[in-house]
Formats: sequence, structure tokens, C-alpha cells
Amino acid sequence: MDYIFEIIGPLLQGTAVTLQVFFATLVLAVPLGLGLALVRISRFTVASRLVSGYIWLMRGTPLMLQMLFIYFALPFVPYVGIRLPDFPAAIVAFVLNYAAYFAEIFRAGIQSVGRGQYEAGQVLGLSHAQTMRRIVLPQMVKRILPPMSNETITLIKDTSLIYVLAMNDLLRAARGMVQRDFTTMPFVVAAAFYLIMTLVLTWGFLRLEKKYAVYDD
Repeated sequence: MDYIFEIIGPLLQGTAVTLQVFFATLVLAVPLGLGLALVRISRFTVASRLVSGYIWLMRGTPLMLQMLFIYFALPFVPYVGIRLPDFPAAIVAFVLNYAAYFAEIFRAGIQSVGRGQYEAGQVLGLSHAQTMRRIVLPQMVKRILPPMSNETITLIKDTSLIYVLAMNDLLRAARGMVQRDFTTMPFVVAAAFYLIMTLVLTWGFLRLEKKYAVYDD
């Protein structure tokens, strides 16, 4: 027990980095994903196809590869030459990747709302934008909570990939102590930390699902 108390401090510091990446990604990727979804289903054919291609690219290649490309290869891309520090590089990669997944979740949620809801908005004299904001999007929220819950829980686990950029996240902190002390106990404690974080997220989304639940007669 003394050893566990000794390693909790460094693991909490690593957890802080993990949570920073998690919250930064969530705050930026959710609105970006919604914007991409709206463009994806819009009548602007060229923009819609460009977004479809972007989503296909980001979902079809590994997040780790995208992160390594942004960190190591981006500085050598002609006419770009941007060199990002490790934390911004990780955030950019995570946001671009998860925005693509969120976009598909939002698209499916929007398209699941019946056509009658749009017609009701027209009857009320609402514009298309007002109909989306006041009628369609609130109903969409009810439908996307389960897939958003899964994707968000995946995000908290995927933050361990920043290890490849030598960022001192929870996993890297645990591995450093394993190599130093020749014991796997830090991995066990780190696993407990991840489980606690996913438990909190699961509980939060279950509360939201109960709040926005749609009950059929």
C-alpha cells in the first residue's frame, strides 16, 4: 500500500495531461463535427463531396499515423512547413480525427428526424436555419447520445496514443515507473484510473439519456 500511495502522485500528474487532451479535443471536435455534418447534408454538392472525402480519409487511416504525420512530416510539406510542439500537434490530430467521427454521428442523427418536422417548421413560418436550430437539432440530441457516449469513452482511451510524442500522460508515467521499479503495479493503478474516468463518463451519459429519453406508448 505504501508503494501505491507513492506512485499515485506522478500518475495523477499524467492523468492531468490525459484530461487536458480529452477536454480540448471534445470542446473543439464536437462543434467542428456538427459543422461538417451540416455541410455533408447540404445542397452544395462540391462542399458535400469534399467533406465526404475528408471523413473517409480521417476514418480510414489510423489516428497514430495522423498524429505522427502532423508532428514529424508537416514541417516538410511544401508551402506549409509548420512545426508544432507536441501538445498542439496532438490536439490538432485528435480534433481532426474525432470531428470526422462526430460528423457522421450528427449526420445520422439529423437524417433520422422525420420529414414532417421540417414541414411543421415551414407551417410555423420558420426559415430552414430556424427549423434546424429549434426543431431538428434538439430532437437529434436524443438520438445521438448512445453513439456519442461510445465515441467519447473511446476518446479517453485513445489519449494514450500521445505516448508516441513523448508526452507525459497517464500511460507514459505508468510505464516509466514499471521500468524503474520492475513491477507491474503502476499499470494496475493506471488501469484503475482509466476505469474511473470511463465510469464517470458512462454515468454522465446515462443521466443525459434519461433526461432526454423518448418513451413510446
